[in-house]
Amino acid sequence: MLDFFTIFSKGGIVLWCFQGAGVTESFTGPVNALIRSVILQERSGNNSYTHEALSLKYKLDNEFELIFVVGFQKILTLTYVDKFIDDIQLHFRDRYKNDLEQKGALKLIQNNFDFDDDFKMLLREAEESSKARSHATMRTFKESEKSQKTVKSMIETKGGEKVKEPGGKKNKNTKKEAPAAEPVKVDQGKSSSSGPKVVENGNQGLTPEEIIQKKREEFILKRTMVPTGMQLSSMKGDLLSVDYESSEEEEMEVEEEEKVAGGFGGMFGMLKGLVGSKSLTREDMESVLEKMREHLIAKNVAADISSQLCDSVAKKLEGKVMGTFTTVASTVKQALQDSLVQILQPKRRVDILRDVMEAQSQRRPFVITFCGVNGVGKSTNLAKISFWLIENGFTVLIAACDTFRAGAVEQLRTHQRRLNSLHPPQQHGGRPVVQLYEKGYGKDAAGIAMEAIAYARNQAFDVVLVDTAGRMQDNAPLMTALAKLIAVNMPDLVLFVGEALVGNEAVDQLVKFNQALADHSMSDKPRLIDGIVLTKFDTIDDKVGAAISMTYITGQPIVFVGTGQTYNDLRSLNARAVVSALMKA
Repeated sequence: MLDFFTIFSKGGIVLWCFQGAGVTESFTGPVNALIRSVILQERSGNNSYTHEALSLKYKLDNEFELIFVVGFQKILTLTYVDKFIDDIQLHFRDRYKNDLEQKGALKLIQNNFDFDDDFKMLLREAEESSKARSHATMRTFKESEKSQKTVKSMIETKGGEKVKEPGGKKNKNTKKEAPAAEPVKVDQGKSSSSGPKVVENGNQGLTPEEIIQKKREEFILKRTMVPTGMQLSSMKGDLLSVDYESSEEEEMEVEEEEKVAGGFGGMFGMLKGLVGSKSLTREDMESVLEKMREHLIAKNVAADISSQLCDSVAKKLEGKVMGTFTTVASTVKQALQDSLVQILQPKRRVDILRDVMEAQSQRRPFVITFCGVNGVGKSTNLAKISFWLIENGFTVLIAACDTFRAGAVEQLRTHQRRLNSLHPPQQHGGRPVVQLYEKGYGKDAAGIAMEAIAYARNQAFDVVLVDTAGRMQDNAPLMTALAKLIAVNMPDLVLFVGEALVGNEAVDQLVKFNQALADHSMSDKPRLIDGIVLTKFDTIDDKVGAAISMTYITGQPIVFVGTGQTYNDLRSLNARAVVSALMKA
C-alpha cells in the first residue's frame, strides 16, 4: 500500500528508508521536490504534499532535526497514515534517543542500525486497525441526530425563513424584508438629443465622430500620469527597492516594551515567564501563535494563510530546545520573521534586463503578458515598465489586446505619446521608442498578440508588452480567452497585476487565475503565472500583507512594485523591508 517511507536529517543525511513491493522508482525525486517546494519555502503548516501521482505526508522532529516522510499513490485513501507517521516518529525517538543525543545522526548511520522489523510491526498494526474501523456497523436511523428532529423544526418558508409560531408570533430568525428599490428618476430636461452639427473652437471641419474622439483623448490626457514639461529622474539600471524605515523613537519603544513585556511590542508578552532551557510544546506557543495570527490578519495577510504560517512556525519550533533566558515570544517572533523573509525571497530571480538582452542575441522580441482583474492598474503599470525599459535603451511595442473596455486603446495611445515626448524620436535615429499595435475593439485578443509579436520581430523591437482585458476570476469565457492567448503566443513572462490593498481576495484571484489557465490550457504542461506586479503599494502604510499572500499562494516572485502616480514610481521588492513593516506592532 505504501510506496516508501524514509527518515532523514535536516542536513540531508538519509538514516533509513523503506520501499514497497513492486516499487521501482526511487523516492529521491518526490522527497527532493518536497524539500524544495515546502520545507525550504517555509510552507510546512500543512503536513501533506502532492508530487505527480504520489501523495506525501511528513512529520518534523525539531529536537533531533529529523524529517519523517511517507509516500503512497494519491488515488488511494489511507486513513491510517497520519497516526502511523506519528507512531513511527515516537517509536524511532524512544529507541534511538540516547544515540541521537550523544552521537548525532551521522554517528547513528555509521552503526548500521536495523529498524525494519519495528517498522513492519507498526505498519501491520496500523493496517489491521484501519480494517477493523472500516467494518464497523453503521448507526440505525433512530440512533442518528436527524431522527430527533421534528418535522416542524425542519420546515422553512421561501427564502430560508422559519414558519411563524402559533399565535401569530414570528420566529426570531425571520429576516426583515428589504424595501423595494425606487426607480431612478431621469431629468428629461437635461437629456441630450441629436441635433445639427456643432462647431466649437478648434473643431471646425471635424465630423461629430471626430469631435467625440478628440474629447475622449483630451479626457484621457488629463488623467495621464505625467503632466507636460515634467522632468523625470533617470531609471537606468536595476530598479530601486521599496524601503521601510522605522524611526529611532519606534525602535527604542519596541526595545523597551520587549524588556518589560517579553517581546514584539507587548503583543507576545503574556508568556514572559517561560524562560530557560526547555523543549517547546504546542501548548507553550498557543497563546502567542493566536496573537500572531490576529496581527497578521490585521496587516492584510489572508486569514487562511495567516493560519498556515502560524502552523508552519509551530511545527518548526515544536520540540526545539530554547536557550537560557530566551522567551517564547522572542523565539516565535524570530521564527516568524525568518519564515516571512524566506517566503518573499524568490526561488528564482527574474532579471528582465538580462533576459531582454538574451532575446536580442536570438534576434527576437522579449514578450511580457499582463493579466489581472478589473481596475488594478494594468495599463498604468505597463506604461511605467515601458518607461523603465526605454531608459535602459530598449525599444517597446505595446500590443493593445484589451478589446473589451471602452477607452482602453485610447489610454495606451496617450501613454505612447507621453513616453515618446519624454524620449523624442530625433534622439533615437528618428524612430519612436514606443509604438502601439492595435486593431480596434471586438477582435480576437490572441490573434492581435500574435500579429504584434510578428510585427515586432520584423521591425526589430526589443520588447513586446501585451495588455489584456481586466477580467474577474469567475468569468469563464474571458479566462478561456486569456488561456488561449498565453497558450498560442507563449510569452516569455506572464505577470499577474494585483493591488496591495486586498487581503483574502488576492488569494482567491490568484488561485482561480492559475486554475483557469491550467483548465483551459491546450498543453499537457500548462503555462501559469510567472510573477506578480503589486500596485498601489504607497496607499497601505505598513499593511503589506498582500505581498505575503500572493507569493505564498503562487510561489512566484513579486517582480515590480507600483508606488505612486508617475512613471518613476516603480520599484523592486525588498523582502526584509516588507517583513519589517509587517512585524511593526
